[in-house]
Amino acid sequence: MASTVIGVGITIEGEITTEEDVVVHGTLRGKLETKEHVSVEQGAVVEADVTSNTLMLAGTLTGNVASGERVDLQSSAKLVGNVRTARITIADGAQFKGNVEMDV
Repeated sequence: MASTVIGVGITIEGEITTEEDVVVHGTLRGKLETKEHVSVEQGAVVEADVTSNTLMLAGTLTGNVASGERVDLQSSAKLVGNVRTARITIADGAQFKGNVEMDV
């Protein structure tokens, strides 16, 4: 499957809607929506509401997250916002400020 990649040094402001996986290495401000996987890599900054099937966060995300299947916060992750998902994992060292709503 194809992926949309936001590279290091790239800043995107606006809304992204796609059917593909999204990998963020740079900066995204606005809104991100996909039915697939979102990966926010270490050093990446996302200031956006994110809707996806799954989210792997190793960078910084400020915004609300709605994930159908799961959210994984890696040890380097920083998340400020509310999360709605079926499953969540928070690794030791991850920073999280917000609420979690578990959809069963």
